[in-house]
Amino acid sequence: MPQRIVICSGGELGAWALPHLDQDAFRIGADRGALFLVEQGYAPQLAIGDFDSVTDEQLEQIRSASTELITCDPIYKDYTDTEMALRYSLEQNPDEIILLGALGTRFDHSLSNVQLLVLAEQRGVPACIIDEHNCITVTSSKRIIQKGLYANVSLLPLSSAVTGITLTGFQYPLHKASLQIGQSLGISNVLTEMEGSIAIDEGMLLIIQSRD
Repeated sequence: MPQRIVICSGGELGAWALPHLDQDAFRIGADRGALFLVEQGYAPQLAIGDFDSVTDEQLEQIRSASTELITCDPIYKDYTDTEMALRYSLEQNPDEIILLGALGTRFDHSLSNVQLLVLAEQRGVPACIIDEHNCITVTSSKRIIQKGLYANVSLLPLSSAVTGITLTGFQYPLHKASLQIGQSLGISNVLTEMEGSIAIDEGMLLIIQSRD
């Protein structure tokens, strides 16, 4: 059973992603994300997708380098490549899932990928999306976050409302507060301690740690 799965999708990727691809990770490449892994010298344990964003020659590179390749028809598939990769990952019961390349110029794909974090939360598997400037996760109960590299912490409801929000270790603490979807009250908080606690009673809360 893999302890940590790293999914590389076809969005924005770069040198910032490489520290997350250590040899202890089970590496999955979703469509063009598999090509990124191969070009960086990492053999994907799984390459998955319709591969409509790579050439036939690049697909052969991916096929040769990958332990397993799963392809599907781009017209009839029900899920995006990233969702297929995430659903496969959840079936492995990992301790953690990290998604890289899940954000990019296609806002529809970026938003869809953020919402996929709900699937992991519902299964009780910690999951996050990381890019060069952000670390994004969700919680339906409680989450401890570290100060680390990120100066800002923003909270946004993914459900119509999130109730019972309690923050400790923050510049702007909350106690049993509520957020309605469409409100910006939770934008740009700051940790005052090395770690902060976010707890909620009901709903699904999006947590965005960011740096400029």
